[in-house]
Amino acid sequence: MGQSPLLISTLLLSFLLLISSTNAHNITKILAKHPEFSTFNHYLSVTHLAAEINRRQTITVLALDNPTMTAILDKHFSIFTLKNVLSLHVLVDYFGTKKLHQITDGTTLASSMFQATGTAAGTSGYVNITNLKEGKVGFGAENNDGHFHSFYVKSVEEFPYNVSVLQISQAITSADAEAPTPGPGDFNLTSIMAKQGCKAFADLLRASKALATFDDNVAGGLTVFCPTDNAVNGFLPKYKNLTGNQKVALLLYHGVPVYESLQMLRSNNGAMNTLATEGANKYDFTVQNDGEDVNLETKVVTATIVGTLIDQDPYVVYKVNKVLLPRELFKASLAPAESPKPAKKKKAADSEANSPAADGPADDSADQKAADDNSAASGLNSKFIMVLLGLFMGVLAL
Repeated sequence: MGQSPLLISTLLLSFLLLISSTNAHNITKILAKHPEFSTFNHYLSVTHLAAEINRRQTITVLALDNPTMTAILDKHFSIFTLKNVLSLHVLVDYFGTKKLHQITDGTTLASSMFQATGTAAGTSGYVNITNLKEGKVGFGAENNDGHFHSFYVKSVEEFPYNVSVLQISQAITSADAEAPTPGPGDFNLTSIMAKQGCKAFADLLRASKALATFDDNVAGGLTVFCPTDNAVNGFLPKYKNLTGNQKVALLLYHGVPVYESLQMLRSNNGAMNTLATEGANKYDFTVQNDGEDVNLETKVVTATIVGTLIDQDPYVVYKVNKVLLPRELFKASLAPAESPKPAKKKKAADSEANSPAADGPADDSADQKAADDNSAASGLNSKFIMVLLGLFMGVLAL
């Protein structure tokens, strides 16, 4: 027997609400229920941090009450510096009250959104969370030498294991976060790389015609995969044997002309075009997930993303543990990749990038075991949604 239109509409609405509840949160609405954080909430929106928080699946916000925010505003930071200061109070992992008191060995370093801005030098964008005497939990910048001025006050809202809003007693201070910050128009790709373990690759870019192509794509969308210094230094003998045009092609192979967040990479496995792609020159690689790891398979080498240097839509820079070797220049070890998904823009490697391939071996360059920031969290569980959809369609069929 068919179901009534009212029942069908009710079931459909419930299904859509269930899907929405598994995939979305709104930090502005969460904090709006707590007027003691109204100033903090206001500046999350003004600095556009609220939107960045909302697009992440797993997040912990260390909320500051109005008097604490007044003390910050009295320092008259620019809006860009204020964004860095507040970004240090947004952790890209879930920490509820229970988890705070169950930290392994009593202390941990949590990556903040400031770490992903590219402004944080080294690991200065990490927050030290430590269980202290009598159940107190202290929060401090990574380089605080064990001195804590900010402590856990209370849980404001918790949605395990996606969103947690905790009040802390004082702002977390960091010289790096409070340093004068240039606006987005002053974005310098190679400087960000050099400060965070990719100086060798940055030096290659600075000396190459490829840098102009990277810079041209920043405003419209750019994803860069930057090999670590160890990986590049181990690869340099092979690099020096390439022709000038081949060097340009190889460097452009490390860029994709669209913005791809870590969450997007985890949910969109498949072949991907690069800045080196032009006509018959495929210069693509395959994104393949392995649990939480995101691997880039070129048919010559497989590299893994081991950190995020900066993530500010429309551009993002990741650190990878190997130099990406295109099969157009090196001996392929596997069958050709599947057809790549289209990118919104294509840039030529060089007018002569299709010159004869170098006869380089297919061995991998040295790995770097990096304990770096995996900045974004896992995406929506598609199998769960399909089960729900199946149940819904089954009800309709009754």
